[in-house]
Amino acid sequence: MKKYRVAILGFGLVGRVAALMLHKQHQLSIFEAASDANQNGAGALAAAMLAPMAESVNCEADIAKLGLDAMAMWPELLAQLPTDIMFQQAGTLVVAHNQDMGDLQSFMQRLKPLQGHHAQSVLSKDIAELEPDLAGRFHQGVYLPSEGQLDNIAFYQHSYAYLRQKRVQFHFSQKVELHSQCQHSDIETVNGEAFDWIIDCRGIGAKSQCDGLRGVRGEVARIYAPEVQLQRPVRLMHPRYPIYIAPKPNHEFVIGATEIESQDSGPVTVRSTLELLSAAYTVHSGFAEGRVMAINAGLRPAFGDNRPRSSSKGNVICINGLYRHGYLLAPAVVHQALAKELL
Repeated sequence: MKKYRVAILGFGLVGRVAALMLHKQHQLSIFEAASDANQNGAGALAAAMLAPMAESVNCEADIAKLGLDAMAMWPELLAQLPTDIMFQQAGTLVVAHNQDMGDLQSFMQRLKPLQGHHAQSVLSKDIAELEPDLAGRFHQGVYLPSEGQLDNIAFYQHSYAYLRQKRVQFHFSQKVELHSQCQHSDIETVNGEAFDWIIDCRGIGAKSQCDGLRGVRGEVARIYAPEVQLQRPVRLMHPRYPIYIAPKPNHEFVIGATEIESQDSGPVTVRSTLELLSAAYTVHSGFAEGRVMAINAGLRPAFGDNRPRSSSKGNVICINGLYRHGYLLAPAVVHQALAKELL
């Protein structure tokens, strides 16, 4: 294949995945509006759960199936990096307190069938075997064995270091505006510099130029809690919104809300903080002695149908709208977008 000069706009999750897929074949230049390589975008804050079955409750079956395909692509992407990145496929445990059993039953009924993958109803004994720390705390739940997660902080750090080592060119604090996102016919340039191809991965940064794109707020706390031992992500049915608890290396946990339909990108409110942390405490009392490392909010890019979109016009390929399925879908969506011209 011909070697092209390629500009990647945005070095969040999608930009990183695109760079890892393309750097061996093409000459890459990455333009990022943020000044820091490792803290930009929703991907730096996310729990990085790979949850096709749990997400099937809120998405179409083909999106969940695409998530299964993408999950199988992550090991190959991570294998490029010189440092091992936690990649886990130990499933997800979904639980509820007695007063919220109706929400759990509704969740179970809305799960979509995925060929070869089945949800398993679990009782107290099963929960204790899966998560000994939760023994006696919950009496009924659902186990989703096909699911997993990865360490997004390590992925962000080591993907940047690796790509720099491979002589990918980085330009930080560079806000790029395209003339008419995905609708023009002229050959596009980046700050006056010509490229064979431009891959627009700016996410919510492209909102002013991408019709119908909106932000969906996510709120997360990162907690250091050495008294808590969880083996896999745990989802808790909650009266206002479901929350998740994802265990990360070094006794860290990401606790967050799955989605809040708001484009407010401001700091997390006191109410949300109390709800997140008190809900985590009801799952495991060991969180009471944990240390709050960070509490942040971010906006995930989404279109009206909550489906990802990729399009090509002139020399620009646009990839956006991964919504709450970023880590689940990114490898497959990016591969589909780039396969015809660049892979």
